[in-house]
Amino acid sequence: MTNTTQTVAASSRSSVSLLTDQDIYLFNEGSHYRIYDKLGAHITTAGGQPGTSFSVWAPNAREVSVMGSFNEWNPHSHQLNARGNSGIWEAFVPGSGKGGLYKFHIVSRQHGYIGDKADPFGFFHEKPPRTASVIWDLQYDWADRNWMEERAKKNSLQSPISIYEVHLGSWMRVPEEHNRPLTYRETAPRLADYVQRMHFTHVELLPIMEHPFYGSWGYQTTGYFAPTARYGTPQDFMYLVDYLHQHGIGVILDWVPSHFPSDAHGLAYFDGTHLYEHADSRKGFHPDWKTHIFNYGRNEVRSFLYSSGLFWLDKYHADGLRVDAVASMLYLDYSRKHGEWLPNQFGGRENLEAIDFLRRFNAEVYKEYPGVQTIAEESTAWPMVSRPTYLGGLGFGMKWDMGWMHDTLSYFSHDPIHRRYHHNQLTFRMLYGFTENFVLPLSHDEVVHGKGSLIGKMPGDEWQKFANLRLLFGYMYAQSGKKLLFMGDEFGQVREWAHDTSLEWHVLQYPVHRGVQTWLAELNRIYAEQTALHELDTDPAGFEWVDCNDTAASVISLLRRSKSAKDTILVVCNFTPLPRENYRVGVPSGGFWRELLNSDAREYGGSGWGNLGGVMAQAKPTHGRPYSVSLTLPPLAALFLKAD
Repeated sequence: MTNTTQTVAASSRSSVSLLTDQDIYLFNEGSHYRIYDKLGAHITTAGGQPGTSFSVWAPNAREVSVMGSFNEWNPHSHQLNARGNSGIWEAFVPGSGKGGLYKFHIVSRQHGYIGDKADPFGFFHEKPPRTASVIWDLQYDWADRNWMEERAKKNSLQSPISIYEVHLGSWMRVPEEHNRPLTYRETAPRLADYVQRMHFTHVELLPIMEHPFYGSWGYQTTGYFAPTARYGTPQDFMYLVDYLHQHGIGVILDWVPSHFPSDAHGLAYFDGTHLYEHADSRKGFHPDWKTHIFNYGRNEVRSFLYSSGLFWLDKYHADGLRVDAVASMLYLDYSRKHGEWLPNQFGGRENLEAIDFLRRFNAEVYKEYPGVQTIAEESTAWPMVSRPTYLGGLGFGMKWDMGWMHDTLSYFSHDPIHRRYHHNQLTFRMLYGFTENFVLPLSHDEVVHGKGSLIGKMPGDEWQKFANLRLLFGYMYAQSGKKLLFMGDEFGQVREWAHDTSLEWHVLQYPVHRGVQTWLAELNRIYAEQTALHELDTDPAGFEWVDCNDTAASVISLLRRSKSAKDTILVVCNFTPLPRENYRVGVPSGGFWRELLNSDAREYGGSGWGNLGGVMAQAKPTHGRPYSVSLTLPPLAALFLKAD
């Protein structure tokens, strides 16, 4: 190539390059939070010619080209140019446009590696099992302005947050059409209507980012900037989010910055080296999931991950990100035996690079999108997960209370006659219940891999199983903390969840299942209506035990309060099938205590024991309180009463 030709080529390249020197500096520094606007494939025009600007980070490549449907997949016709020493390769390809398929052809300087890779920043990919990226734009006319202006209030820790966890591909299917899943657009009105009828406030979607293995449910992500093509286009997914917002429903997305799969077209061994992952398997390979672990110490990887998280908040109006497997990020010895992991520079087991990544990520999210929430799935006792970074915390807004989930399900698995010996499993969480901003999850993880359904975990005959399930939900909503329930649990699905078939909607023809569903809807409604049940969910001032020590009867009683001391709700739970009459409970005030909810009501499938709408408090001091009420406790049931 002559000097003149080189000058023309460089001039042409720079005239269409989307990357400024500042972009490259920030990307290489590890502090570019929106590099998705520059890297990848972007439809543009150069010299009056429409085409696409392609760019990719592959610092150890000797050559990079883009091949696709626009050049008959010729790996030699469209070479990319190296942008200085940044590791970025770029080129403008005239005539390539929306809908065109492409991959990056990479010839490495290392080990003779040659590979064809999907675009790490691709906005859209082919429907699996095909693996090419698709040239696409993200143009969409959003109609959710009212929601976006109000969502900070909806997502506040002082507001009711009741989350319906959904796997889009198996929530509802079309049996008449070979059992296919609903599309994003088909899902929108059905899901919005159902969530509204059930009075959930938010939907949380298992990862919708593109993933090759359907059985991973999205947790083995390859497309960190692309919703899966299984259900439609990016605009179709925007429509789903937009529709839910217009109907007053928040949308939380699962996001997986902890690990990624080894599929040949994905991030693994991207340019013939361990680019996104650690080279040493003691740091870079996850023994549980057989996946690669991100190298959080590499600046460009941090820019990639920061940008991925903010991308879904920016381009798709997500109201929150639930960050998967945080514990596996925090600990270098997670699921590893002695000798299988490398300590940090101080000899400890904490992953200092991952900790710094999470803190910076959360700080940036709340700076740019103060109305959203980040939620950690963190299963250990790591301190201050949901406390601000300036106090030394990780900066998440909330954290899943995995301990509560495991203790509670363990307790409910016991036959009621033995529950007196496990009473502490009900009460232990209040020793730590306000150390974090907790979400109480009954998640997908509890109804898969041979664990059976939620109703299947309940002991006893059919009546007792459903009574126990209603009691479980009542106890859950009585506790401090936001709520999360996986789809199907709300109506007592019988079989274990399967990702490749629909929920068992047909069981709603049976009264016992409709009863559970009606009960859960009423719990959600009362939870949202009564400030005492949500306003101080993360404040110890909102919770007080009345009696947590009646192990002999397996009964607990507690008070929930709002900021107004006058607004008080009494909850009493009887965890045995024995009705208890004249059961006296201390209360803080006299007057009439109205029965708001009773899980044993016949409309929910119960036996009809109750208190005829409420009881009058008497001036008989009990449990250290000046007044008390004499209650009839229904079998295996929860009562909610409010002082009028």
